[in-house]
Amino acid sequence: MLIPLLSAMFSTLLMGLSFHRLHLLSALLCLEGMMLIIFIGLSLWPNNLTFSSSFSPLIMLTLSACEAALGLSLMIATARSHGSDNLKTLNTLQC
Repeated sequence: MLIPLLSAMFSTLLMGLSFHRLHLLSALLCLEGMMLIIFIGLSLWPNNLTFSSSFSPLIMLTLSACEAALGLSLMIATARSHGSDNLKTLNTLQC
């Protein structure tokens, strides 16, 4: 019963990431939401797994925190260098 809800939330965030990419902060929030949905899904996984795979939610949460910190630091760097966080003003092909 919870799996269809999690997949619907994940697909909603994926559509939000693909269609509403006006600001870098909104894209980062969609990515963070997707990581949290994956974390919730791994946390609710059955307990009959082996001991080594029981640490996978902790690893996912650690990677999610690192991704959030890296994304916010990149957003601050682009806002300082370009003046705003609009994704349309950034040219990703230029070094």
